[in-house]
Amino acid sequence: MLVVISIVSALLAIGAPALNLARRQARGLIGMRNQREIATALNLFAMDNRDRYPDSVATIGFDDSFSWTDPTKMIGIRKRTPQVHRAMSAYLGSYIPDAKTVFCPSAPQEYKYLQEAWDAGDDWDNPDTSPRSDPFTGTYCFYWNYTGYLAETDSIFRGPTGPASMGRYSQLLVTDYFGYDHWRSPGAFGSCEKFAGGDIVPETQLLSSYWTTDGDLNGAMPEIKLRAAYTDGHVATYFSSAAAEVTPMKVSFEPEGTPPYPDSTGGGIFFIPRDAVE
Repeated sequence: MLVVISIVSALLAIGAPALNLARRQARGLIGMRNQREIATALNLFAMDNRDRYPDSVATIGFDDSFSWTDPTKMIGIRKRTPQVHRAMSAYLGSYIPDAKTVFCPSAPQEYKYLQEAWDAGDDWDNPDTSPRSDPFTGTYCFYWNYTGYLAETDSIFRGPTGPASMGRYSQLLVTDYFGYDHWRSPGAFGSCEKFAGGDIVPETQLLSSYWTTDGDLNGAMPEIKLRAAYTDGHVATYFSSAAAEVTPMKVSFEPEGTPPYPDSTGGGIFFIPRDAVE
């Protein structure tokens, strides 16, 4: 009996890493499918709306006097104008009925009210909070009609306005979240993709959970495989540890993209694919 138990234990020890690898690969494929479906939905929306993508919901403030916020924002605090929705699903809900499509499958856990928040749109109010218009932050970074500050080149990132955006506009639509020094995990890296030996930043009533690991921008970057979707519908993979493949972006304080928020107050740094700005 002990021999049988030993053999089974040995087989489990051998099979567990392979099973974990298969699960990671499956989640990666689901993530690529998700981002491809997001790109498709955006292009369908543009076809129905004069070749324009929806407004970004990652803002706070009114009219033209607003600040940018975290590009993972899926529902803002309130509408910037009566014509601009505060919820992404108010634009895309009819093109993307399943909220899991806009949520990274590798995140530590799915947000408790993910589908409810998506279905509610502009009317979202978390039932666990006092009655109010609650915001909601997800696990992907959404870059259409978004403006950010590129720290390395002291220049402005401009997300695509539509499928035919050219020139100064990037073609980047959505990426896995990968960043550094977020106010929820200061002095550490964060991502919706799991770090080897990483910890979890827990979900809150308004914010999704993500993975984190200690590190220093002056040291070696942690290695994870990331995905990004572009206006032509293709989804590319890239690696966080390759300096030639990522570039840092900060959240902008002003609508035009400069200056960025002071460190640790605007969500820290968000790494985007370098080819999205070159």
